[in-house]
Amino acid sequence: MTQTILKIKNLRKWFPITGGILGRTSNYVKAVDGVDLEIYEGETFGLVGESGSGKTTVARCILHLIEPTGGQILYRGQDMTALKTDSSGIRKRIGVVFQDPYASLNPRQTIENALTEPMKYHKIVRSNDEAIEKARDLIKKVGLNEDHLYRFPHEFSGGQRQRIAVARALTMDPKLIILDEPTSFLDVSVQAQILNLLSDLQNEFNLTYLFISHNLSVIEHMSDRVGVMYLGKIIETAEKQIIYQRPEHPYTHSLIAALPIPNPALRRQRVVLSGDVPSPINVPSGCRFRTRCSYATERCREEEPPLVARQTGHLVSCHYELNLSAPIPIVGTHENHK
Repeated sequence: MTQTILKIKNLRKWFPITGGILGRTSNYVKAVDGVDLEIYEGETFGLVGESGSGKTTVARCILHLIEPTGGQILYRGQDMTALKTDSSGIRKRIGVVFQDPYASLNPRQTIENALTEPMKYHKIVRSNDEAIEKARDLIKKVGLNEDHLYRFPHEFSGGQRQRIAVARALTMDPKLIILDEPTSFLDVSVQAQILNLLSDLQNEFNLTYLFISHNLSVIEHMSDRVGVMYLGKIIETAEKQIIYQRPEHPYTHSLIAALPIPNPALRRQRVVLSGDVPSPINVPSGCRFRTRCSYATERCREEEPPLVARQTGHLVSCHYELNLSAPIPIVGTHENHK
């Protein structure tokens, strides 16, 4: 039976907008507005969505870098949001690899110090020699060598820095690692190397990944299950093959239809969305996607659809079971018709 390692219930993070002489709160930016999510041990869960959809804010709440406005974050059944101090050491069991590998490393620290310092602080090792030995082992596992330990971050390329960031995420012996756009700063060839490295390390250490990205192709390559975010909420969740072959939410359908096919003579039939993404300050009533959805009705204006299970195994936040369960049509390009 698959065990749940992380469960999120109705997570909310609202940032206050203040103004005036007294600095009173006039409104809120609803960056995350009721996210429900479950991640199983040993899997890679891909979280995808447009910029500003709330993906990184979810990650920062899980890591306790910002305090949630409401909801629960359960790690192996224990509520992390209720912990005033991390006496049980839950948070150090969650590693992270940030988007920018240079900004996440201290430019004044050697790589050896960057790897050994957290191990010694959290008493993962018993001595300085043990910390150094573990750092040597980790730096080799990510494809670098021992000499790199004595250099500074500015002496490395972007891909090498991200390898170092992966090594640092492993220093605390985590069971869950949050990967927040880990390849978006890298060249395509280097991206492939980092993704292969992450897959190898997952198998070796039996890791669970929460993989956050706006790149649908990367998510498809890495993930077992996929969650799609739109304007602060998850609107569809399913196994990777189901999401990419038979999306059931109109927004997911439009995203998948825009993916290129590795054949210049073919393309998916596009679904063009109208309008722009609404502001998270003034979220539309009812279904938050209704202002861009060609299937929207009066009910969509009045009632917010819950995230409910469909017969296909989907969790979908949509009032009606639209006829979207067939594969997205593949058509020839304009040049192919000439």
